[in-house]
Amino acid sequence: MSGTVTVKDITLGEGMPKICVPLVGTTAAELVEEAEALKALAPDLVEWRSDFFTEVEEPAAVLGMLNQLHAILPDIPLIFTFRSAREGGEREISAEYYIRLNQAAAGSGHVDIIDVELAGEEADVRGLIAAAHACGVFVIVSNHDFDGTPSEEEMVSRLRRAQELGGDLPKIAVMPQNAGDVLTLLAATNTMQEQYADRPIITMSMAGEGVISRLAGEIFGSALTFGAAHKPSAPGQVAVAELRKALELLHRSL
Repeated sequence: MSGTVTVKDITLGEGMPKICVPLVGTTAAELVEEAEALKALAPDLVEWRSDFFTEVEEPAAVLGMLNQLHAILPDIPLIFTFRSAREGGEREISAEYYIRLNQAAAGSGHVDIIDVELAGEEADVRGLIAAAHACGVFVIVSNHDFDGTPSEEEMVSRLRRAQELGGDLPKIAVMPQNAGDVLTLLAATNTMQEQYADRPIITMSMAGEGVISRLAGEIFGSALTFGAAHKPSAPGQVAVAELRKALELLHRSL
């Protein structure tokens, strides 16, 4: 049985899966508009997908944007994510800048969680986790497969690896080719949660076929689900209001 992680007043790993909404604006003006609009939706967490931001390779612009986002949404936990193109993101940057960017975000005082990709060099992943923890920041260690769905054993192995490296929230997202792939993802989630996890995990099967995995986390063991406000950051994200209703319906039945 997995444990919990509490960020501000949000506890991941108990009750309904928490809802996270991505910010995907490309400019500071777009991001401010998105952040202001999120107040009415009241998500549990917000993720800034900085790979969408045209000025992401300017550290001062990134830090300035973090300051603005924190001022608009001071009480909602903020996840800082640069998703590389190889993992479904908008662009690639050098490994050196990826490390520097995440270190700067973690040290900004405006970020509660950073997302570190499992596919990076082990020393880099461990170093970023240590740097984040030194700043009191939690870490999602994530893995994405936009080409297919690995075997149950492989997905469990990746989640266990993320946990062994010190990630506070191991995460995997995969692309289904059929309904059986969705079942495989759910089985891997259940196996990890029941047999190996000592902390909350995050899993999802993407696209329309995988939507059920974004709704059924409380049953199978995924602690966080991503909902769309304006523009989804990944295939299959459900609008926040509809997502919350579905989660509440399932929660009441348990």
